[in-house]
Amino acid sequence: MDEPTVYINGLFTRLRNAKVSILDRGFCYGDGLFETLRSNNGKVFRLEHHINRLFESLAQVLIELPMTRLEVMNVVRETISRNKFENAILRLAVTRGDTQSNIQIDSNVPPTLVINIRPFVPLVKSVYKKGIRIKLFQERANLINGLGNRLKSGNYLSNILIKELSDRKNFMEGIVVDPDFGVTEGTTSNIFIVKQGMLKTPPLSPYVLEGITRQVVLEIAKEHKIPFNEEQISIDDLLNADEVFITNSGIEIVPVTQVDSEVIGDKKPGILTGFFHNEFLKCVEAEKNTC
Repeated sequence: MDEPTVYINGLFTRLRNAKVSILDRGFCYGDGLFETLRSNNGKVFRLEHHINRLFESLAQVLIELPMTRLEVMNVVRETISRNKFENAILRLAVTRGDTQSNIQIDSNVPPTLVINIRPFVPLVKSVYKKGIRIKLFQERANLINGLGNRLKSGNYLSNILIKELSDRKNFMEGIVVDPDFGVTEGTTSNIFIVKQGMLKTPPLSPYVLEGITRQVVLEIAKEHKIPFNEEQISIDDLLNADEVFITNSGIEIVPVTQVDSEVIGDKKPGILTGFFHNEFLKCVEAEKNTC
């Protein structure tokens, strides 16, 4: 496999030569944001949506990236063109740059921008045919104090531990259930349920990220006049759903057939779940073929 060419602060370099300072606040404090993007035949699905979300989030955490949205999109495209991967996953990270010996922000320090890329490895097809198991974690949802929206923050330790604990029990994903807000989201995914033909997903909040694939699902529902609500979901709602599925840019739309020890529906991926996945793939294909 060819060694990836990555981008760091205005320069392209081979992955083996890519270095970030040990003083970088992303390393020291997790002080930064990231976006995970998927490239299909050289084109990122909803690239502009990803970059818009990034810039809106940067403003909330007071990081000023000295580049325009268009410039960042062009760098993403250039990173793809310098590599030979037919399909790829890119991770775009922005940190607050180098730090001194304390956590005080120095507005004169330029931020760090890194774009990493690797070949996309899809889930095995049996996952979409048989569904997956997810585990519930009943605990206070992790959030960034003082912000009204969920961000893709570099402070990812909670997600990492939940994912690891899920993996050790042979669950593909862990879902946080907040004592006040109810079902929130997975470590890397949004969650949906279907009950009697009604699609439901938790509303956006400091506990729930505005996922790109999540938004596409809602657009599909609206286009095809499938009733949907963004509303609080309880554990009982989840366990008694006819269908459950999770979404993100890398895995697309994955059916859930078991939550903890409880079987969902007839333990087979639901009809609407399959419909949404097929329509999502059509959206990806249509965008891939545009200029």
